[in-house]
Amino acid sequence: SLNVSFLEAVQNHSFCKDVKETYKEAVNRTLNRLESFLRNSSIGQINVKHITSKHCIIFLQSKPFTSNSFNTERKHLSSFFSKLFKTENISNPVESIPVMKVKPTLHKPFKDVNSLLEDIKAFNENLFLCCLFTYGCLLRPHQEIRNLKWGDFSEDMKHISLSGKRNKSGRNRIVPLNPYILQYLKRSEDTDNIFTGKEKPYNKDYFKTLWSRYKAQSNVLEDLQTLYSFRHSGAIEIYKRTGSLTILQQAMGHASLAVTLGYLRGLEIPSLKIEDMPRL
Repeated sequence: SLNVSFLEAVQNHSFCKDVKETYKEAVNRTLNRLESFLRNSSIGQINVKHITSKHCIIFLQSKPFTSNSFNTERKHLSSFFSKLFKTENISNPVESIPVMKVKPTLHKPFKDVNSLLEDIKAFNENLFLCCLFTYGCLLRPHQEIRNLKWGDFSEDMKHISLSGKRNKSGRNRIVPLNPYILQYLKRSEDTDNIFTGKEKPYNKDYFKTLWSRYKAQSNVLEDLQTLYSFRHSGAIEIYKRTGSLTILQQAMGHASLAVTLGYLRGLEIPSLKIEDMPRL
């Protein structure tokens, strides 16, 4: 029933079973903040059917924000209303709120990947292995790599398979395992995480913390070089060698060519437009 206050609607919110755990956690963070906000605002007592974009903007601007954080919370709020009004002829109040323009973040690629990897290896073995997977397999470090289990590897150790719930695109993904990485791997039980040796992985900030500590003591990193720069460096290597957008799209695990094109523009690499691609 929609004959409830905005606050009650938020408190009654529930997820579908097939929603990715990482997405569920992200939306819950927004809704927890929204619930706290509504408890201390008269907006919380308004019938949820009468909530307007102005009410939503007041919430979105109720804390310091960047363009990215504003857009993220806007997206989560829109998702909440979309589900709530799914069977009703009521418009989503968030849809009329414009998305804030985001300045692209440049992750500066590395000139000498091998030397940098050796330096990282001397600092921390787990961070080194994470960087290897980020560069050599183009996996994302904080979710895809951190949560890797031995059961994700094929029996012949030639491929890594990730289900749609395990990667950002939401699609099943099979990635060739770079042979160079094999020498640093010692397979164990399928259910064990490759870093902890137990079923449970390290916490979600594990590699962020390690990278921050490495960066603080490093004298070889340059400005704008991040952990994700390994993924970008690997992407540049693939694109320069193959010149193929579709191969790069598959390697990066992007949901569409448009995402891959935007990625290349962010790296300041000249690339084709979708309209230039062959048509069937």
